Amino acid sequence: MADIGDAMPDVALTGVDGATVRPADFAGRKAVLFFYPKDDTPGCTTESLDFSALLPDFAAAGIAVLGISKDPPAKHAKFTAKHGLTVPLASDAAENGLSDAMGIWGEKSMYGRTYMGMERATYLLDADGRIARIWRKVKVKGHAAEVLAAAQAL
Repeated sequence: MADIGDAMPDVALTGVDGATVRPADFAGRKAVLFFYPKDDTPGCTTESLDFSALLPDFAAAGIAVLGISKDPPAKHAKFTAKHGLTVPLASDAAENGLSDAMGIWGEKSMYGRTYMGMERATYLLDADGRIARIWRKVKVKGHAAEVLAAAQAL
């Protein structure tokens, strides 16, 4: 499991347009990578809308933002269009992907049923691609604003 001070693993993701996106693409500037369980669910929609609303503030501070889930690019595109999202999204659908490397993809349990799922987590990277701050088991309300404040203070 990655920790503060570690380099973000440079695992390839797939953008909505099918292009490859890697954490190393953000080298030289701060970045926020927020991992969420599933497109078009209430918490994930709210979180993506909140990051979209604050995207101009992140951009003004020179901070890149990327939302990541295991959903395929086509589903991300539909989710983006349906909700008018401006925050870029990427798919981590490959086995042993970035979420696996970060230790946030694993067995979950709900109502006595176990399944594989994504933990809602956010990573703030410094300009050198090192993890500066981690939010695990994120509560959505106010999260994007908290991340923006921490990123601006970095």
